[in-house]
This record gives sequence, C-alpha cells and structure tokens, in this order.
Amino acid sequence: MGETNQTFERINFETSPERYRHIKLEINGPAATIKLNIQEEGGMREGYQLKLNSYDLGVDIELADAVQRLRFEHPEVTAVLVTSAQEGIFSAGANIFMLGSSAHAFKVNFCKYTNETRLSIEDATANSGQTYIAALNGIASGGGYELPLACEKIYLIEDRRSAVALPEVPYLGVLPGTGGLTRVVDKRKVRKDRADIFCTLAEGIKGKKAVEWGLVDEVFPSSRFWQEVEARVKQIAGAGRPDRKGVKLTPLQPELREDGIHYRHVKLLLGPTPRTARLEITGPAEIPAMPSDPSQLGADWYPLRVFREMDDALLHLRFNHPEIGLVLVSVKGDSDKVLQLDAQLQEHRKHWFVNEVLLFIRRTLKRMDYTAKSFFAIIDQGTCFAGTMLELALASDRAYMLDAKDVTIALSEFNGGAYPMGNGLTRIQTRFLNDADHAAAVAKLRGKLDAAEAEKQGLVTAAFDDIDWEDEIRLAVEERASMSPDALTGMEASLRFAGPETLETKIFGRLSAWQNWIFQRPNAVGEKGALTLYGRPERPEFDWRRT
Repeated sequence: MGETNQTFERINFETSPERYRHIKLEINGPAATIKLNIQEEGGMREGYQLKLNSYDLGVDIELADAVQRLRFEHPEVTAVLVTSAQEGIFSAGANIFMLGSSAHAFKVNFCKYTNETRLSIEDATANSGQTYIAALNGIASGGGYELPLACEKIYLIEDRRSAVALPEVPYLGVLPGTGGLTRVVDKRKVRKDRADIFCTLAEGIKGKKAVEWGLVDEVFPSSRFWQEVEARVKQIAGAGRPDRKGVKLTPLQPELREDGIHYRHVKLLLGPTPRTARLEITGPAEIPAMPSDPSQLGADWYPLRVFREMDDALLHLRFNHPEIGLVLVSVKGDSDKVLQLDAQLQEHRKHWFVNEVLLFIRRTLKRMDYTAKSFFAIIDQGTCFAGTMLELALASDRAYMLDAKDVTIALSEFNGGAYPMGNGLTRIQTRFLNDADHAAAVAKLRGKLDAAEAEKQGLVTAAFDDIDWEDEIRLAVEERASMSPDALTGMEASLRFAGPETLETKIFGRLSAWQNWIFQRPNAVGEKGALTLYGRPERPEFDWRRT
C-alpha cells in the first residue's frame, strides 16, 4: 500500500463533555471516572470502525479535553479512575485500519498528540494532586495498555482471558507509538529480558505473572474486582479538596479567515512567503487587580486565554497545515505589562488556579518544543518578548533582533525555572549547556536589554540595524523554507533537547527518529508489509536485512 494520499477535513481540537461521543466523565465528590465507551461508527472519517474500544484522534481529543477540564473545572477531585464501559475489553489501542489508511505525517502527529495527552495525565498526578488509576476490566492491548501506563496505578481483572499486551512488533512490524516501550523499562522498571519477551508476545501477559513482572500493580478476581478498585480509589482520593471552586473553560471560537485563524489574542497567518506562517501574539492590554480568590478571574484571564489560543494554533499547524515548514513568532505589546503580570503570577502562584495556569503555560511551551516546524522569533519595533513571553523566543530555533531604539527584551523570575523543558532544564540552561555559571547569571538579569546587550549575553541569534534588517530576515526565511522538511525535522529534534535524557525526551526522541523511520519502511507499509496486511489472510513478507 505504501504512502497514502488520504486527505482529511479540517480538524477541530475543541470539544466539551456534553459533546463527547466516546468517553463519559463522571464526578463523585473527590473522585472522578473516565469511562471509555468508544462508538464503532464514530470515527473521524469513513473507512474503519472503532471496534473493541479502539481509538482514533477524535477519541483522544475528548480524552485530552477531559484531563484538562478536571484540572481547571474540578480542582476538588484528587483521584481519577480510567476504565471501560464495555464488558471484557478495556481498549484494543489505536485503530489499525485508521493507521493503515492514513498519510505518514498524520500517523506521526497522531502519535505525538496521544503522547502529549498521556504526559498531561502524568503531569496532573505529579503536580495537580489528581492521581490517575487504571482499572482494566478486560484486555488492554497496544495503545490500550499505553494509556494505563501513564496512570499511577494499574489494576487488572483476573478472569483467565484479560491480559496486557504491546503487540505492535509481532503483529504490525512497527513500534508502540505512545511511549509504551519506554514506560515499561524506565517507569515501571521491568527487567530487560522480561520486557523483551513481553513486547514480542502478541497475546500479552495476564494474572499474577503480570504483577510479578511489574506490568500491573495488582490483579483481582471478577467476583470482587470493582469492590477492590473502589476501595483503593477511595483511599487515594481521601477527603478531596471541597474548598476549591473550579473555573469553566469557555470555548475559544476562533474565526477562520482567508489569511488564517484569528483568536482574541493570537493570529496564525499564512504566507505570503511559501511554506511560511506567522504566529502573532498580542500582549496583555491591562492587568486587573488580583481578587482574594484568583479563580474569579475565570477562563478569560489573559495568561490562561492566550496560551489556550496558542496551544490550539499549534495543533492546527501540525494537522491542518502540513505544508508549513517555518513559523515566524512575534509578540506585540507593552513589556512592562508582561513583567507586571509575571510579578502578579509569582506573588500568587501558591493558589491552585494560578499554579494550574503556570503548569498549562509550561505544557504549551513543550508543545511548541515538540512541534515539527522551524520557529524564528522576530524581535522588532513594538514587540514585548519579556518574562513568560521571552520563553517563546528561547523556544524558537533562532531569534533575530532589530538593533534600534526601544527594541528590547527582558527577563523575569519565571525564566529561571517555572517552565522547564522535557529534559528537566530551563531553556536558558539548555541554551548555555557549556557554561552553567553564565546560565545562572543570565537568568538573574533584570531590566530591559537592548540588541547589543542581548546579543552579548547570547539571548538572541543575531542583531541587525534597520538598514540590513529586512534583507537579512528575508534571506533567512527564504533559505529555511527551501530546505528539506525531513532533514529539518530530524535536525531540530536533535538540537532542541541538549543535556540530560529523561523519560519524556526518550519518548519523543524515539518517536521522531525510530517510529518516523519504521512507519515508512516496506516491512510495515509496503505492499506486503505487516501494517498493510493486518486483518487479511496473507502473511507479511519482510526484507530480512537489518540496517
């Protein structure tokens, strides 16, 4: 079959619980339940059925929304149970026929999105006090086991048939796409030889052996499975946090125009340079006084609203604009107001709502880090790359600054640790990996830095005066847009994450390299490839040469 020319209607990443088709979100005091009840005929496009609780991007959009809403709308919740509403099956994982009929770029971006959703589950457990628990009341296979792997606890029913499995290698000739291999050995610390058997055993492992090997935490017989699970959820949830009042996440409702997508504070504009887009962000116009309960500021509070818009724009870039290779990033506004907002956030960051906003900003910046587009920050007249907004320039592959009066950048306390990358370091620490002392000194800089000082400190790539500015930017943009997107994706993924390797960087690094490569190999997607022939009587034919 090889690479398909399958096209998609424009994908919308906004949803809400009343619109969910595939999951049900239930709140019961300090505990919440996410039930998978995936509708067979509810796929994002025709050509496949979502049998056995298998999922596609539409299902994961709902799951990501539920995880996000639990953090903001239900902060009283301290335990989240993830289970299935279908008897005998937890989830068969990503729908194979959906993957087999999808373009290569969609497959990789789908895996990337599901990875980010599962990392947000782990982030909620680690930083928001919402512990995720998986109750596997049936078979959990492939991505259907990778979802529980993101949970803190995994409980499996013992009914002589239910097992956990990662069958991608023997069945499909590809790898688990949502961090399964990495979480098995790095997170659950399964022994290497046992992991080797598990990941090549299509039928998976069940019962007490799954516990012994560390693949699940406990197994319970059918007769008392739910009783045991409920007891553990109750113990983990405790009394909850009834004093917290949630914040409703209102729809963004961007306007689609001929030139791109327009939000309230963000614009994603296409062209005029081929394969190039502009991500234009407007800084805060005013800084409202902080009420005694910051959650009263609601979902329209600038730092939450603007990064929700940016997060949505990044997803549109990935899925709906695959031809875009370079994004020019600018932030227009008043640097003093950005720094004032950062000071306000810092003063009140112990409040749960302010903390959740900061955690969401961090996740959005990571989404930018993991987006396979080139980013150039354009720092010119009227821009306000300061504090939190400076992170957008630090996250970019290059930052160009106009050497002119009143064009400045500035740092705040948040550049020193509030928004670590996937490698566990700040963007400043990653930037100056060869000089930790300089990184520490730069993070403490306060006051506005002009182009000469910004270049001296290493915070921008280059500074040009107004005579050379337009020509230098034009040449840089045209050069970048002319290069191979495949090579650039590999290059950027290698260069952006200098420093220590973590669970997170391993997951995305392997996705960008190995899975990206394997998804295009004949052994997987050729005419006789395993993924192509899945569900047919023919056996795959492999090229047996290893490379």
